[in-house]
Amino acid sequence: MRLNPLIATMIGALGLSACVTPSIPIPPPDPTEMTFDITSTSGSGSSAVFSYPPNQNYRGATVYVFDVNNGGGVFHLANADDSFGPLQPLPAVAGDQVNVAIESADQTISRCIILRQGTQDPNTYCPGI
Repeated sequence: MRLNPLIATMIGALGLSACVTPSIPIPPPDPTEMTFDITSTSGSGSSAVFSYPPNQNYRGATVYVFDVNNGGGVFHLANADDSFGPLQPLPAVAGDQVNVAIESADQTISRCIILRQGTQDPNTYCPGI
């Protein structure tokens, strides 16, 4: 028995589409979960230390914390409990635009915040970003 070419094509297309599984997007970092501890450094500068609590969505991910105002940043792999930090101090001052990006094996999601001491404000957005 011979298959109709149209049916054979449809079966092949279904077989191929079954092999393509879309990835589930990771959620963006939540500013209300981000903590920055800002301390004065020698001279007129200051630094901020970033921390983020455990989140199973970020297992094996890397976090990148980049200060847009001064062009510097730090990055680190998630801790064993799926948290981040405390990271190395980032040269920054309150009011700087800071982009926090989390990268998993196949996707990256980020959030830009206006830096302040402690927990970050989810309603303050970086201008132009």
